[in-house]
Amino acid sequence: MFENLKSISLRYDELGEKLNDPQVLSDQTKWQALSKERAGIEPLATAYAEFLRLETELSQTKELLQSESDEDMKSFLKEEKDELEQALQAKTEEIKILLLPKDPNDGKNVYVEIRAGAGGEEAALFASEIYRMYSRYAERHGWKSELVSVNQTELGGVKEIIFLVRGKDVYSRMKFESGVQRVQRVPVTESTGKIQSSTITVAIMPEAEEVDVEIRPEDVRVDVYRSSGHGGQSVNTTDSAVRVTHLPTGLVVTCQDEKSQLKNRDRAMSVLRSRLLEIEIEKQESKLSSERRQQVGTGDRSEKIRTYNFPQTRVTDHRIKYTTHRLEAVMDGDLDEIIDRLIAYYQALMLSNSNEKNE
Repeated sequence: MFENLKSISLRYDELGEKLNDPQVLSDQTKWQALSKERAGIEPLATAYAEFLRLETELSQTKELLQSESDEDMKSFLKEEKDELEQALQAKTEEIKILLLPKDPNDGKNVYVEIRAGAGGEEAALFASEIYRMYSRYAERHGWKSELVSVNQTELGGVKEIIFLVRGKDVYSRMKFESGVQRVQRVPVTESTGKIQSSTITVAIMPEAEEVDVEIRPEDVRVDVYRSSGHGGQSVNTTDSAVRVTHLPTGLVVTCQDEKSQLKNRDRAMSVLRSRLLEIEIEKQESKLSSERRQQVGTGDRSEKIRTYNFPQTRVTDHRIKYTTHRLEAVMDGDLDEIIDRLIAYYQALMLSNSNEKNE
């Protein structure tokens, strides 16, 4: 089993030797490339090495069990055999998951776009709380958040906010957060004490590089204007804010967070590339099986993915039918409990589809 992993194991060892070669050490570009390649195959190589060790130990234990005559020792060896078989099965499943096709965007940073939906001011307030939730989640993982643009309301909510999250494998953990998220609670603007539902939309877009998406200069119109803050008052005395319009699609991106017009333009173009990449990803997702779309979701912004019920301190993810009553912790950025289950469910579904194809 897993004979094809022998070449990966050999390559992993070969790269380890090359990284200690003085000639490679003197060439930082080459060293970083080889180091990145080795890090990429390390999980598979180490899992395979552990698989071989367990396989060898199990074989030896079985041989000892067949030749042993002492009943106490046979009982001990049988327990050891059972434990090794369980460990080998667990390692086999781990390797199967590691062998699943990788999402090419998993290692990318992400742009997070949150927009208030149905519910007026209450939706805008909830959008600001979800922004804080994702910011706290980023902090928990040691990621960095950078605000790109924000459109605030008088009560401190946000009609729309875009921010960049930088870090290791950000997209791999946040890509399932796209969609409609609903809040159920008594709004601060409600005098009767009646529970209402409001919604926001969240879009998780992998940060696209110029090699990922080509934007022709003639397809873009760039307008500059004076930055303004809450209530419309002027923030800067120069025209540093930038509005970029992609003519073929009609997509519009504005950025005024930076004081430099050039920096705002670069950031707006980066967001635009990411939105265009998101469109391509959605096209690819639409080709997936209906089962995948129904059970895990497409990441489409119109799909309701989660409900936050404050009176019952309940958070429910509708895609995997999972509920937790740790609402306060979740709103403080403790999302791993939900995200880990989403990832595991998606992997199990991919494994099932893979097994069906192999049968």
